[in-house]
Amino acid sequence: MLGKSDTQVKITTLIGHNAVLLGDFTAEGSARIDGRISGDVAVTGTLIIGATGSISGDVSAESVMIGGEVLGNVSVKEKAELTETAKVLGDISTKVIVIDEHAIFQGKCDMNQEIPEKKTPRKNSRTVRNVKKTAQAAIAEALREVQEEAAAEEAESDAQGEKEI
Repeated sequence: MLGKSDTQVKITTLIGHNAVLLGDFTAEGSARIDGRISGDVAVTGTLIIGATGSISGDVSAESVMIGGEVLGNVSVKEKAELTETAKVLGDISTKVIVIDEHAIFQGKCDMNQEIPEKKTPRKNSRTVRNVKKTAQAAIAEALREVQEEAAAEEAESDAQGEKEI
């Protein structure tokens, strides 16, 4: 899958199969790693990690295609693709992710998307009707109490008026 003509990427840096790099690696443009790197990797373009490639450290790139092993976090602005031979033990932050069927990925994935607020579940109509009935009953009772108090006050004022006469 890696190296096919559908990956129209111009590789500017290549770390060969038997190469071992101890320390951080930075490259302008795109790079392909078929060897081993113990350190962080930062590439401004596309990073291709071949099936024999191995990185022990964090990875940062515009996009990444992983066919080998990454033991660290992967931060990609555009697309992260894990082929069937990929093994990633760490978190991935990207806009788009493609994971083939036999790839190994252990970590969390942040898709840089805003999470919409959860919608409140709709109340069923029976509950709404019961609440309406309860509210109507409370209003009716309150009106009844007000009318009773008004009638009691009127009766009391009538009784005081009779005493004065």
